[in-house]
Amino acid sequence: MRGKTLLWVGSVLSVLGALPAVAADHDVSVTIYANDLALVQDHRSINVTGGRQRIEFQNVSGKIRPETVSLAADGLTIVEQNFDFDLLTPAKLMEKAVGQEVTIVRVTPGTGAETREKALVLATNGGVVLKIGERIEVLRDDGLPVRVIFDKVPDNLRARPTLSVTVNSAHGGTRPATLSYLTPGLGWRADYVALFSEADSKIDVQGWVTLTNSSGTTYDDAKTLLVAGSPSNLSGNNSWAVRRPRPTLAEAGTESGTRERLGDFYLYPIAERTTIANLQTKQVSFLDVHGVPAEHGYEYRNVWLGTSETPQSAKSVYRFSTSAKAGLGDQLPAGILRFYMRDKRGDPQFIGENQIDHTPMGSIISLSTGDAFDVKVQPTVLKRTSLGDFAWRTEMRYSLTNALPKSVQVAVLQGGLWGDTTISAESQKSTRRSADVAEWLVTVPANGKIDLTATFMTRY
Repeated sequence: MRGKTLLWVGSVLSVLGALPAVAADHDVSVTIYANDLALVQDHRSINVTGGRQRIEFQNVSGKIRPETVSLAADGLTIVEQNFDFDLLTPAKLMEKAVGQEVTIVRVTPGTGAETREKALVLATNGGVVLKIGERIEVLRDDGLPVRVIFDKVPDNLRARPTLSVTVNSAHGGTRPATLSYLTPGLGWRADYVALFSEADSKIDVQGWVTLTNSSGTTYDDAKTLLVAGSPSNLSGNNSWAVRRPRPTLAEAGTESGTRERLGDFYLYPIAERTTIANLQTKQVSFLDVHGVPAEHGYEYRNVWLGTSETPQSAKSVYRFSTSAKAGLGDQLPAGILRFYMRDKRGDPQFIGENQIDHTPMGSIISLSTGDAFDVKVQPTVLKRTSLGDFAWRTEMRYSLTNALPKSVQVAVLQGGLWGDTTISAESQKSTRRSADVAEWLVTVPANGKIDLTATFMTRY
């Protein structure tokens, strides 16, 4: 039988010796960043004697970064600090008892009579091996009642994460102290819900702060402040994720709002104190806007001057503003925005989601919710001709089809226009998004089809 499932502690005696002072009456402020990092400021009253003394701070984060700890109290200087994170469990208790004697208590089924034996713990690797008298015994998972009694709790096992600090005090007495430290395991993200009305081309958007706590500690009645931004964190993982193939920020805004800033970051304070329980996800609303104008259209991107063997779905795209006038009127922390639409029965139904970056106020967001069912585009290379000296002429056709009972507008984007590529002929006027991308806005009639053609002169 495995130690973690076999054993339970029937009786544990107190740790012998003098106990250190324990800081109590704590008031916690938590500043949480979006990249799995938090600043905890723990305000407590401590009772100290004059001279050298060890003080224990219980209920600190189980993932505390000890090198970031700072203790501020009048007349105290820190001599040494230790973080004890080996937590008390039945399996850990047995593991620490290797080489020591414990008492095994067995109960006889039927009579309920108890028998007790002293046993030397030899090993706990994959199971518990005991020496009882002159015999070696392995505790088995045979369903018989058995428990283990330990004489004491090992000094290096704690019931909860504990930071012990050895200090020198100029004088004794009770005084306020602030323990500050950084910790991973506390994080937050923004989640948005958008309800789009096709009838009047408007959206309602609600923003939620989603808090998560896996730090190993509960923060009771904490004053909580959220920071939108990505401060550099050398001990964390700042590697860039794989870039999304389609950006969502179409145009960066230039408007300033009234929200509080800290350096280059925006602050989102939680209005009321809240308890952030360990292994809990908590949501708090921070944005609720109705009737924001929005546009629905379609987009297709051809990454190079090539042919697709089959028609490809265009992306279904929604555009809206974050400006104070006719927009959401706020800065948007990075997060996931989920789109809904009402069906004929009036029930909101999910139609797609996408991630948005940190977005200034006054920006234009262009967000794809997925592939269109009825709007297709098929690019075809009609002819590619060598002109010598690494020059080429490529004739392209883009066949757009629309199975919807209404006309739609499709933004056709042609990428891969490197170097000095030019468009020598086109059936509809294009615009250049950049040196590498050309764009056409094509209106496709209801239940119809239309061809867009263009000729490219390239050199490579």
